[in-house]
Amino acid sequence: MTMQNLRRIAAAFAFVGFGPLVVPAALADGERIAVFTKNQTNPYFQALRQGADAAAKEMNARVTHYVPTKPDSIPEQMSQIEDVIVKKADAVVFVPVDYKAMVPGVKKINAANIPVVNVTDRSESGTFVAFVGASDYELGLKTATHLFKSMSGKGNLIVLEGVKGSATSIERVRGVREALKAFPGVKLLASQPANYQRLQALQVMENLMQSYPQLDAVFAANDAMAVGAVEALQGANRKALVSGINGTKEAIDAIKSGAMLASGDYNGFVQGCLGTMIAIRKLRGLPVKPEVVLPATVIDKSNFQALDISADKRACPRWEDVGKA
Repeated sequence: MTMQNLRRIAAAFAFVGFGPLVVPAALADGERIAVFTKNQTNPYFQALRQGADAAAKEMNARVTHYVPTKPDSIPEQMSQIEDVIVKKADAVVFVPVDYKAMVPGVKKINAANIPVVNVTDRSESGTFVAFVGASDYELGLKTATHLFKSMSGKGNLIVLEGVKGSATSIERVRGVREALKAFPGVKLLASQPANYQRLQALQVMENLMQSYPQLDAVFAANDAMAVGAVEALQGANRKALVSGINGTKEAIDAIKSGAMLASGDYNGFVQGCLGTMIAIRKLRGLPVKPEVVLPATVIDKSNFQALDISADKRACPRWEDVGKA
């Protein structure tokens, strides 16, 4: 029985004089959750969507994914928001393509009285049931520190930034620069954006390698760029330690093979799970946490085994465990 039918029954009881019927939260189902992500190409967002699907399946809700066909398109995400409002989704799990530019879209969802859970990129403004994410600064700091220690505290470094002006890139690079203060023997040769894209990272690295014949390490602000850097290095028959962020399956595979050193675990699958779980719990009148920030951990050869499984075969965390965090 769907939640809509239960509400109709409750209304009928009240109409004939029996007073309000309290519908147990456990009986609710079929909620329609709209999940917004930035693009179709980044493995991180693929994992987030799989996490949302897994949570919805476990809780007997329904998910519709809204993904721009053009990566990180502000106009397209705004149009998708209009569609969700017209179709009256029960709740929204929202990753803004731009944390500033999408504020008007968030306010439109708020005005339509649709609950919103903000995931991954913290929106600059708007009303949200909760935020689910990780500290980009801490991930940048810890992953870079791990990389610099693996370099024995000396050598030449290239940093591949994400989308210029994006909150995740700004904070991750800030973490790297903070880590550099403790390693005066590590020299930053260049820090350039590759827009979180694998192919762009490959091209940027090819250009930079022509300028810098001696290169010891690459820090990439996400795994897609890290893999692109690895491909560029292999194509030039050169070696360097490479670390990324996100903990995607392709990064785990690269760490396992020795092609990558490490990845900061941003855990898109779990963020998708938790964002969707919170949205559904809010609709069912169950307690939620207003903020869930995952701990910053680094994945390398010593601990990748726990994540060496495809997202479609992983299980969401239990809410009871999240509540204790």
